[in-house]
Formats: sequence, structure tokens, C-alpha cells
Amino acid sequence: MSDTTTIPEQVHRTPAATALMEQLEAKHGPLMFHQSGGCCDGSSPMCYPRGEFLVGDQDVLLGTLGETPFYISGPQFEYWKHTELTLDVVPGRGGMFSLDNGEGVRFHIRSRVFNDAEIAALRSAGRI
Repeated sequence: MSDTTTIPEQVHRTPAATALMEQLEAKHGPLMFHQSGGCCDGSSPMCYPRGEFLVGDQDVLLGTLGETPFYISGPQFEYWKHTELTLDVVPGRGGMFSLDNGEGVRFHIRSRVFNDAEIAALRSAGRI
């Protein structure tokens, strides 16, 4: 990205993630995501019916995927704030409390470190 006036989005989704989100929304209504830095299920992005997960004071709204909010825990944000996250789908079981559990696929995060211009744009916007 050569234009430092453009603020990069910090979270994106693949077409496969969009399709799974649409499938889950048809069953459960509006969704939300939370990414924590915990072990086990907490290391995967967790998908919940919107409003059924209590967002904490330290959680950061990283962005929205369409109309779906994507939160990240404060400590995890500090670790990943220089990184673009992409929500994707891989074969397997979702987290125990995540709506993707039992679908045969699960949400997965892929990441890329922002370049210097992107980091400067995020800093100037107060996003990191």
C-alpha cells in the first residue's frame, strides 16, 4: 500500500468465511466474533449469536465483517495490532461454544504483518 492516507482494515474474510457466516446467520440470526488469546478453544475465533457474549472492558472492536462485529481481547490486540487478520474456514470442529461447532468446518485466522506505510496510517488514525 503506497497511500498512507488510506487506513487499512484490520480484519477481513474469505469467500468461504462469508458463506459459513451466511449459513450460521440463517440458523441463529445476527452474529458476532471474539478472538481471545487463551488456550484451547480460546485460540480460535469464536462465533456467537450477537449479544450472547458479554464483551469486556478490555476487548477491542477490531472491525466489522459486513454487519458482523469482530472483537479481540485487549492483550491479544497488543500482540497482533500490527497484523492484518483474515477470517477463513478449514476442515475440523469449531470451538465448544462457537456456532461453527458441528458444521464439519471451523473458522480459522490467517495473518499478515502490515507494512511500514500501513502501520503509519493506523498510528495516525489512532487505531494502534
